[in-house]
Amino acid sequence: MRNLIDILYGVAITEVIGDTNLSIKDLSFDSRKVEEGFCYIAQEGTQVDGHAFIKGAIQLGAIAVVCEKIPATPEKGITFIRVKSSGEALGIMASNFFDNPSSQLKLVGVTGTNGKTTTVTLLHQLFGKLGHKVGLISTVVNKIGETEIKSTHTTPDAIQLNGLLNQMVEEACEFCFMEVSSHAIIQNRIAGLGFEGGVFTNITHEHLDFHKTFKEYIKAKRAFFNVLGKSSFALSNKDDKNGQVMLQETAAGKHYYALKTQADFKTKVIESDFEGLSLKIDDQEFWSPFIGHFNAYNLTAVYGTAMLLGEDKVEVLTMLSALNAVAGRFQHIKIGGIAGIVDYAHSPDALENVLKTIKDIRTGNEEVITVVGCGGDRDRSKRPLMAAIACKLSDKVILTSDNPRTENAETIIEEMKAGVDAASKRKVLAITNRKEAIRTASSLAQSNDILLVAGKGHENYQEINGERFHFDDLEILSEALNENHQTK
Repeated sequence: MRNLIDILYGVAITEVIGDTNLSIKDLSFDSRKVEEGFCYIAQEGTQVDGHAFIKGAIQLGAIAVVCEKIPATPEKGITFIRVKSSGEALGIMASNFFDNPSSQLKLVGVTGTNGKTTTVTLLHQLFGKLGHKVGLISTVVNKIGETEIKSTHTTPDAIQLNGLLNQMVEEACEFCFMEVSSHAIIQNRIAGLGFEGGVFTNITHEHLDFHKTFKEYIKAKRAFFNVLGKSSFALSNKDDKNGQVMLQETAAGKHYYALKTQADFKTKVIESDFEGLSLKIDDQEFWSPFIGHFNAYNLTAVYGTAMLLGEDKVEVLTMLSALNAVAGRFQHIKIGGIAGIVDYAHSPDALENVLKTIKDIRTGNEEVITVVGCGGDRDRSKRPLMAAIACKLSDKVILTSDNPRTENAETIIEEMKAGVDAASKRKVLAITNRKEAIRTASSLAQSNDILLVAGKGHENYQEINGERFHFDDLEILSEALNENHQTK
């Protein structure tokens, strides 16, 4: 139980009707989950307007309502608090309700189009190996120490997020590394949090179904750095053309990492192959089992963050060599002389990075076969781009379904085909069934070939017409390659 007046501390309130000296059992922005003694926060969402459910929330037991529009005839005995932004109010209130957990540990947020999951996961691993108890909030999984908690969103809603951070504090975590999505920034899910630092990986064509324009997408990412305080640090990828733009208005201490340009934390790739990377960071050489230049950026971001958090350079570099691969991020298997790769690449830039990495380390005597699809109910403009990139950097391409969700998978594939030029048509197949697409790619592959299955990565399901079915790319690829190998 918390007193309403304490929960509202820091919220920009424009009007109050009723008593704020109330004991609140819990908060909810979902009217269906309201119980006796709750405070209901009505938000105007993209699908529905929570203000339409104020009456229902009160009937279920809400004793206080936070909203942007007070009903014309507010119910007697109920406290109404009008605010400018319900989303922002929810974030601040959730933080207050859980005793501001972000102020009781060192919270570092990582944002960008690609590399967020890898960066936060490696930071969690690294700081654990350095002897700290660490929390993790990511697309793949949430963790308190090594205890896993299922992840449903890249960044949880404000109530779940603060509840999770509170658990970390209770479990004596010193640090928490979390992904910060552009959706979470715009929807105020991180409002009320205090960050020790923020990291920017890169920004490319993605989520334009939500942000509408690339300019708005950049603006959303930059908003994260704008809320960092003077005592925080901001670490940005200087090689990205928007890397310095991200930090233009931040009050935090500005730091940069790079592979190509001069920066506070500079890495040189000495050698790159399917066995890993040989790197020189700040004139110190070390080896990593990770593959590709994009992982050199991720490792540099991890190193820079560790330095800004005061860790020992030699210890950090030693531990970087011992970090493990992240599920669904360039996972590499070799069966029957065929290199199979599963990667989460679901944006044009991510797919291009993976295929360019393969191009950089291939010998030229093998074929690259790419299986790729695009998700339904998401940014349609990237579909032809994904197909064009796959065709440009592969010898054979199979267009297939990803998570079609409520869309027709064949329609999505047809939209992808718009990116296939006349010269590439001969090397492209379209197989709607993803399992059959992977099995066909496996049967086409010869010894020494490279087979990339892109788009789903760590996901162990396929979503079709609102239902989720078990589907694991790595599992199916392994089975197909074993069968392929056994029949030869």
